[in-house]
Amino acid sequence: MVMMLYNIAEVHMTLPTFPAVSPDAGVTRQVLSDSPELMVVSFRFESGAKGKLHRHSHVQSTYVARGRFRFFRNGEAYELQAGDSLVIPGNTEHGCQCLEAGELIDCFTPRRDDFL
Repeated sequence: MVMMLYNIAEVHMTLPTFPAVSPDAGVTRQVLSDSPELMVVSFRFESGAKGKLHRHSHVQSTYVARGRFRFFRNGEAYELQAGDSLVIPGNTEHGCQCLEAGELIDCFTPRRDDFL
């Protein structure tokens, strides 16, 4: 029987942190992680707060971590609750209204440099 010994050194890395900002009334945005190809962002909404209609070239995936939202995408409305997700193609007009306070986790590809 051969016994292998390993010398494991603890490695501690500090991940970058990003400030929380308020792009709209009742909305807080915080970048969670990023690379040139992908960005993950938390949006926290108070009940009744809105993410105004807008468009950008990035593909966006949104996941409802908690709460309830009405999303608008190209003039159609979708009601989403915790556990639901929606993909928004690039250059598509979209926005949302928070029906019950909650949090969205959005991924953008490529990264939204305007959020940095």
